[in-house]
Amino acid sequence: MAEADPEADPRTVGTVPDTVPRQRSGPDRATDPSAPPGGRPTPGDTDAPPEVDARELASRFEDEKPGRTLTGPIAVLLTGATLAVALLALWQVFRPLAQGSKYYLIFFLAGVLPLVFLAYPADLRLPRLRRNRDASTDRDVPSPAQARPARTGPSGVDWALAVAALVACLYPVLPVALAGGGGGYDAFLDRQGLLVGVDVAMGTVLLLLLLEACRRTTGWILPVVCLVFLGYGYYGGLLPQTWAVAHAGLDFGQIVDAFYNSDSGFYGTPLDVAATYIVLFTIYGAVLDRSGAGRFFVDLSAAAFRRSRTAAGRTAVASGFLLGTVSGSGAATTVSIGAVTWPILRRAGYPAERAGGMLAAAGVGAILSPPTLGAAAFIIAEYLGVSYLQVLGWAMVPTVLYYLGIVLSVEIDARRSGVRAAALPATSAWRLLARSGYHFASLFAIVGLLAVGVSATRAVVLATLLAIVLSYLDRKHRLTPPRLLDAFSGGARGVLAVTVVCAAAGIITATTTKTGLGPQAAALLVDAAGAVSSNPAVVLALTALLAAVALSLLGLAIPVTASFVIGWVIIGPALLDLGVSAPAAAMFVFYFAVLSEVSPPTALAAVAAAAVTGGRVVPTMWHTLRYALPAYLIPLAFVVTPTGLGLLGMGGPQRILVAGTVTALSVAVLAVAAGGWLPGVGPAGAPERVLGAVAGLTLLWLEPVPVAIGAVLAGAMAVGVFVRRGSTGSSGGTRAGSPA
Repeated sequence: MAEADPEADPRTVGTVPDTVPRQRSGPDRATDPSAPPGGRPTPGDTDAPPEVDARELASRFEDEKPGRTLTGPIAVLLTGATLAVALLALWQVFRPLAQGSKYYLIFFLAGVLPLVFLAYPADLRLPRLRRNRDASTDRDVPSPAQARPARTGPSGVDWALAVAALVACLYPVLPVALAGGGGGYDAFLDRQGLLVGVDVAMGTVLLLLLLEACRRTTGWILPVVCLVFLGYGYYGGLLPQTWAVAHAGLDFGQIVDAFYNSDSGFYGTPLDVAATYIVLFTIYGAVLDRSGAGRFFVDLSAAAFRRSRTAAGRTAVASGFLLGTVSGSGAATTVSIGAVTWPILRRAGYPAERAGGMLAAAGVGAILSPPTLGAAAFIIAEYLGVSYLQVLGWAMVPTVLYYLGIVLSVEIDARRSGVRAAALPATSAWRLLARSGYHFASLFAIVGLLAVGVSATRAVVLATLLAIVLSYLDRKHRLTPPRLLDAFSGGARGVLAVTVVCAAAGIITATTTKTGLGPQAAALLVDAAGAVSSNPAVVLALTALLAAVALSLLGLAIPVTASFVIGWVIIGPALLDLGVSAPAAAMFVFYFAVLSEVSPPTALAAVAAAAVTGGRVVPTMWHTLRYALPAYLIPLAFVVTPTGLGLLGMGGPQRILVAGTVTALSVAVLAVAAGGWLPGVGPAGAPERVLGAVAGLTLLWLEPVPVAIGAVLAGAMAVGVFVRRGSTGSSGGTRAGSPA
């Protein structure tokens, strides 16, 4: 679950150290072509490495844009308002408002939307480009200082928009009659489908304000997508009725009614998730942050592998996993682990681009790692009507396989590139656990409470209370009342951007529901696959492949949450129509929405990693893609065959064991094919790598015959590597002359 404020990134949630050490070479290779290749030190350069604000760096590469840094009375006002939002969310858990969930959502949005206009600048001016060019893309790029939004206070226009947002949000509960409208909450609901002029006017104002809020927090793409859906709803009736996507047409009043006074519009499931789950988990993350958990996780990872030659890479991967359990943000986790582990990776001999790819791939795993998955995971629970614990169960095996692929790639790179052993802190992992292992207690508490039937909202609140109490075991990080209020306020501010994204997603879901676009688009997707073959298995595989491509392209432009919502209402029905189970279809859409964080040419996590390491951006992206390759393929496995449901923990122990084992073999073979090295044997040539790629893909079709063929091909690949080793006299360890 994404950014602006140094104290309140909704998905950094406390995993970003205050400063990031930079390489001694001084210039940032990501923006300065004159810097040494790979971000390595210039010979003879002994200047102390400068430091930058890591929270600021993380916010620059999140899905949402950085907000203002406010001071003085305005900062006090914003802190008080966000604290009120946090307390309202906590109150709703134990004392729900009697009028129901939608009534609460109205007040929650009224508390959040005005703050967006105060916390995020309009930033309409285009940044001036520097006269130099980025060597990796051969394009002009703005300097970091020029790319940042202005940090001035709110303007008069911002205040006016904030007041308008407050009025438009609270209008449905206004107890005073106004031009035939108003009259209170019940009267507003009674006019559903029969809105009067003032209702339509207020709904239109809220629509425009949400689009502007999305533009301020995420850029232009999501508002444009929303306008496309809005235009489709209004003009779709003019399309030739022979077209599959044509509909009867909606007038503007009907559209506004669907957005403003229905359960699938602004106040639909996405906003409900933001106002209940996401805000509470963000507050929990802020509390855990200020209790020192983030640094503990990184230190524990370093201590656990300090005696291994591949300790540097293993530390980065383990840190990404541990931080991901409380973060749910790819770019922010990447910056967090990079801040601490990049100096270690550099000393071990990793080039900047390869290290950046490793950091980005490990960081993106944060959105896939239980118990705090990304925001879309909570939406899955709501859409499917299941407990959040079930969603966590579905994510367990794929998460293990994802990190297995990264670990294998780390081991292969260490042997192929001759990575050196790097000196790590001498602190014992057991000593760290004895001193600070209590940070795990609240994480275990969430899972335990969910297991005994406690709701996710109550579980995270109780875990937050436990983290507060345990913070007093560490004098440096104990959460005194001022620090606790700061954590609550920071957590609530962190949810501002994701809240407006979720509310805007209601434009998409309401339009799809009213026009029937979902089934129509699903039919087109299935028909496209059916034009190639009439075999049901082939049609399913091609539909899944087309859906994966579509979701990957969609995720390049918009945040993960919005990408999932669009993918679910458009692509989800196609998979369901072909017999894919709802959990498999939902997790398929979720994984490909998440993978936009590592997909070129945007790959926010890779760009963030390049900013930390000073590596070239495009090569870093391709290294990230290589490390994350299994994540692109595993979702295909659990939709194309029934056995693949075992990867989601479904179908009994035997199916889970078979699916997990075969897919793990596939991941291992694909890692060898991508890395060009078989650990313990030696380098793999082009023929062996091709065999490995085919074997890995074949194994993912979890049926007896394809699995047997894949196993034979994998064996042939291994034999080929052995033969190559014998013919070249390789020792199977590091390259000749490489440091051990």
